[in-house]
Amino acid sequence: MINERFASLQRKTILSVAILISAIALGARLFQMQILNQDLYESKSVNNSIKQIDQSPLRGIFYDRNHKLLVNNVPAYTLRITPTEYDTSLNHMLETVLKFEPGYINNVLFQNRNYSKYQPIKIKRGVDFSIIAWIEENSQNLPGIDYIIEMHRGYPGGINGSHIFGYTREITKKQLEKGSEFYKAGDFIGYSGIEKNYDRQLRGKKGKKFILVDSKQKEIGSYNDGSDDQLPVKGNDIILTIDAETQKVAEEEFKNKRGAIVAVDPETGEILAFVSSPQYDLDQFSYITSRDFLDSLYNDPEKPLFNRATMSIQSPGSTYKMLVAIAGLDLGVITTSSTFNCNGGYTFGRFFKCHGVHGRINVVEAIEKSCNSFFYQLILKIGLDRLAEYSKRFGFDSKTNIDLDEETSGLIPDSKYYEKAYGPNWPRSILLSLSIGQGEVSVSPVQLAQYTALIANNGKTYTPHLVRGYINNMGKEFDLKSKQLNAGIDQKVFDVVKKGMYLVVNGAGTATSIRSDDVVIAGKTGTAQNPHGKDHAWFVAFAPFDDPQIALAVIVENVGFGSTYAAPIAKKIIETYLNSNKEKSLEQEKTLTHLENTVSESKREN
Repeated sequence: MINERFASLQRKTILSVAILISAIALGARLFQMQILNQDLYESKSVNNSIKQIDQSPLRGIFYDRNHKLLVNNVPAYTLRITPTEYDTSLNHMLETVLKFEPGYINNVLFQNRNYSKYQPIKIKRGVDFSIIAWIEENSQNLPGIDYIIEMHRGYPGGINGSHIFGYTREITKKQLEKGSEFYKAGDFIGYSGIEKNYDRQLRGKKGKKFILVDSKQKEIGSYNDGSDDQLPVKGNDIILTIDAETQKVAEEEFKNKRGAIVAVDPETGEILAFVSSPQYDLDQFSYITSRDFLDSLYNDPEKPLFNRATMSIQSPGSTYKMLVAIAGLDLGVITTSSTFNCNGGYTFGRFFKCHGVHGRINVVEAIEKSCNSFFYQLILKIGLDRLAEYSKRFGFDSKTNIDLDEETSGLIPDSKYYEKAYGPNWPRSILLSLSIGQGEVSVSPVQLAQYTALIANNGKTYTPHLVRGYINNMGKEFDLKSKQLNAGIDQKVFDVVKKGMYLVVNGAGTATSIRSDDVVIAGKTGTAQNPHGKDHAWFVAFAPFDDPQIALAVIVENVGFGSTYAAPIAKKIIETYLNSNKEKSLEQEKTLTHLENTVSESKREN
């Protein structure tokens, strides 16, 4: 028989040992948590009661090439709703005041349902002050409704620039799902133009603000008196290559017209003016953009969102004749003394017309008078594939890589293209249409501007670009590098072609109506055939003739001849830019002279 007293004592001992071991283990764990790992668990505890709020930085602003302010940030009111405090019975009244469609607020609340109900949701940006005053006056009866002041885009430079600047819009759910360490729901991101292409430069660095919150994430005050907060860092300011005055004139010239202009510095590739018309109102994108406005843009038959300067491709017409002449001269197929006969056209299977009867004519005269017959015969000596090769040297058939995301390559057909379309026995008469810039050959205005810059600068230039550099937060200016282009053709060839372009304006050519006493312009008219209406008018030019400072391409759609409609626009833009530059040079000379006189007087006094 087991001794009951011994069994009871044994149980007591075992129990005591177990309690002692548990106490030692618990004590050790508490020592580890409270002494050894104090910082770790204190941090976790603090995180349970602190909320980090991102502070959006000011977006970088835009200047023109002369540091004139074009795009800035302006304060505006943003209306918000906090779901936990808001009474949805106020929807109808608020939608009426804000002029929203019925159901708008419920839709916004539904879209943001996955976020904290204590997190304010932005309802409308750019709210008029009269509405803010009404909210202040009735705040006791408007629970959960408040407002903040945010910065939005303003355009003080008097320039529309919709296809240059682009716009920002609230980031979409799809974009967030792709993964963005910088952006969160409700943030604005660059959507087009420079705003999109240079978004990383412009957006800056977010700050952090730490707020004490309760168990329901409701804000109850700042943490540690804000000593741990981090201020946001403003984005870099962008210096554009465009000249504000020239851009204004270009936009004015294209009012109520459809088309585009691209003007560049032929030596640097810097874009001096850039217009795609019609444009659209960027102010409408500064805030929450109305669906009606967006629908009006998408459904507009004039397609204002379409960037004609980089995306529209048309036949270059007679502006392409210089390329044919360059190929012929460089290959040695013709010389300056070579001539072809023009009796009003040329027969090759059928009769191909010319604009007139020019008789025996050389290459300079052919460019001056835009003689089709000369180029019909020249291309047959050059051949399709060799012409395609020279076209590609001048940037056709590929994107220029202008610093905008939207651009097309155009088309320069070769023998493989026609073999695929017609078989090995494709009709050679197609060549004659190509020689005068018709048929399948197609280019964009920016490509034609680059081509003109290469001619003006003897075969060398840089990739067309709209951004010269940026200014960081320390005020230091940085230039951005562009790729140099070289057509690899002897200057003597360009001298011949440029002489022909000079005579187009200053001889007996097709653009004598824009001859100027102030500046010597060289150019070439062109007409792009349009099966759907009136032809498109082209004009390419550079000036001054002996020291090119501007080269451009202009297209006006559905109007007729380039000499009548496109050339006068080019003249106005050229004169504006060169006169503006002349005035700046005179001002700089006066400033320099004043400084020199001041220094001289100071030396005499000493």
